[in-house]
Amino acid sequence: MNGPEITLEVAPELRLFVPHERRAGRTPLTTDGASTLGHVIESLGIPLTEAGTLLVDGAPADRSHIPGPGEHIDVTAVERPQRVPGAPLRFLLDVHLGTLARRLRLLGVDAAYESEDIGDPALAALSARERRVLLSRDRGLLRRREIWAGAYVYSDRPQEQLRDVLGRFAPALAPWTRCTACNGTLARADKDAVSDLLEHGTQQAYDVFAQCTECARVYWRGAHHGHLETIVAEAVREFGGAAA
Repeated sequence: MNGPEITLEVAPELRLFVPHERRAGRTPLTTDGASTLGHVIESLGIPLTEAGTLLVDGAPADRSHIPGPGEHIDVTAVERPQRVPGAPLRFLLDVHLGTLARRLRLLGVDAAYESEDIGDPALAALSARERRVLLSRDRGLLRRREIWAGAYVYSDRPQEQLRDVLGRFAPALAPWTRCTACNGTLARADKDAVSDLLEHGTQQAYDVFAQCTECARVYWRGAHHGHLETIVAEAVREFGGAAA
């Protein structure tokens, strides 16, 4: 690049995306004189889904701005909670985030998930078609222009991933209202009506059931319910909603 030299500083939250030499604060950068600010930021490794307000010499600037000589660029992080235009707030998770998808569904959050790898183009198209926020740890996927909205999932630990998404988007929580298997809605089920789907021991031990209106899967407060209750209680305590 032989264009103008600028200086650039990225927010601490975004420094994991950039080379080590750019993590100390303000650093010089030579541009080509034609690329937009958005392109410059992406070329450094920062997904635009993670960039908040862009400041040029302290003033907000559009991503289409072409940096000029001597300008100082500040790349801030997305404000939290992040408001996504349009309604309702819905998510789409890539193939590597199955546990996160199930935990979001446990909390009543609309979270579509493809258990098979359908490929980046198909995921991006589904995000656009259904107006879902695409969640991924794949920076390349989040750079696809056709996605409707997206967000990088910063941790590889499910509980931290859940806190990250809930803190960033503040979705309404309605625990125990979605099927963790297919994302369908749950309805209270009569024991006699679902008895053919239950093992004898389950019929004998439990009386309260719910059933998915989409896939017909039956739910009850079984052996793992205590662990699930802990996940729900912690999320509700920190992010609001109703635990019951």
